Amino acid sequence: MTNFEKKKLEFDFLVFFKKNFVKPRQCKNIDELRFYIKELSDKIEEMKGKFNHVPDVAYQLLTEYNQLQNKILFTEFKNTYH
Repeated sequence: MTNFEKKKLEFDFLVFFKKNFVKPRQCKNIDELRFYIKELSDKIEEMKGKFNHVPDVAYQLLTEYNQLQNKILFTEFKNTYH
């Protein structure tokens, strides 16, 4: 894959993300986070299979969603068992 094709794929992914997702910090609850994590994971697998390349930004966003989910789960755990 050429650098141009990689940049185009990254641009297309960002357009897709902005149309279909909210930023991780804008998520209101754990179910919303899980939904976006699943959808983003599916999109990453689709890009792997179709283009054999995934933009770094996709993994960065997935990491942000997962970190926020873990933070919420930990807070809920502490509040429940404290």
